[in-house]
Amino acid sequence: MKRTLYVSSAAAAAVLLVGGPVAAAAASTAEAAAGSVSAPLRAAVDAEGAAAAALKGHPGVVESLDKDGSVWHVNVIGKDGSNTELIVTAATGAVAVENTDQNDDDGNEDAALIAAKVTAQQAMKAAVAAHPGQVWSVQWDDDDDNDSKPYWDVEIKSGGKTTNVHVDPTSGKATVSHDDNDNDENDNG
Repeated sequence: MKRTLYVSSAAAAAVLLVGGPVAAAAASTAEAAAGSVSAPLRAAVDAEGAAAAALKGHPGVVESLDKDGSVWHVNVIGKDGSNTELIVTAATGAVAVENTDQNDDDGNEDAALIAAKVTAQQAMKAAVAAHPGQVWSVQWDDDDDNDSKPYWDVEIKSGGKTTNVHVDPTSGKATVSHDDNDNDENDNG
């Protein structure tokens, strides 16, 4: 950084001697631009960042989260039983409410999710520890049709493949479910 500053200052001095005040102003602008290039650029919001951004303004429990192009879709079950669908912009982390529904039943529908010891955020960390890559989605799965216990289904993309990892909501144990080739051309995240 200091070397760049010295070189830029020397260039500005040389331009001032040769080209006068207009050239010096241009060199100063170029120096400022060079400084902004070396400044760290803000990284895109990942799955954990999207969950944190969603929960910041909408306290509750993340039920699902998935990447769709340049946005994250996040469903949050509120403490009042509401289901809020949020959109989090991947580039900035800006959050917008897409829809909010009040739970019409007696609250039993989401009781297991709310009582789970392992949150969506913890499930993502456990899944990535078991199978490194980028989290693309996480979803609470309590499908009664298969008579199995509820679990977190975490989709991870790595090296052109998609891997589903199931995370136990009580123990946090992660188990790789299956790998798929990543040939979905509509998924441009």
